[in-house]
Amino acid sequence: MKVDNEKLNERIARFHTLAREAGIRLTHQRLEIFREVASSEEHPDAESVYRSVKRRMPTVSLDTVYRTLWMLTDLGIIGTLSGKRKSVRFDANIQPHHHFVCIRCGMTRDFEDPGYARLAAPEQVEQYGHILESRVEMRGICGECLRKEPMNGS
Repeated sequence: MKVDNEKLNERIARFHTLAREAGIRLTHQRLEIFREVASSEEHPDAESVYRSVKRRMPTVSLDTVYRTLWMLTDLGIIGTLSGKRKSVRFDANIQPHHHFVCIRCGMTRDFEDPGYARLAAPEQVEQYGHILESRVEMRGICGECLRKEPMNGS
């Protein structure tokens, strides 16, 4: 799934602003790599980004994709989450939100819920340090996978 054009344009404008403020050169490769993450609701991993960008830019390397994604993460332009196979997946939505992850196919989708946004950290967690944010990751089976292979008893 692709994000709507308005959201994509907002993300790209933010990328331009933050890169300029950080003194990062806006190369065509960096912009295409960011655009691939920013335009997707799939939370792509680095290899997926590489395959998509390589179709448009055959000279891009997997190393460039990884370095760019980590640079964007360090700048706070994108975030990371772990997916089905524990590979790192990248997310251009840096607003507070949570995730639903299909345990069969790895499909990942954002959702927002004010209740989860206000979760209080248990005392045990607070002893580790100051909590800045919390994210909920709901794991289940997506509708498409259920249609292909229903759960036992369904």
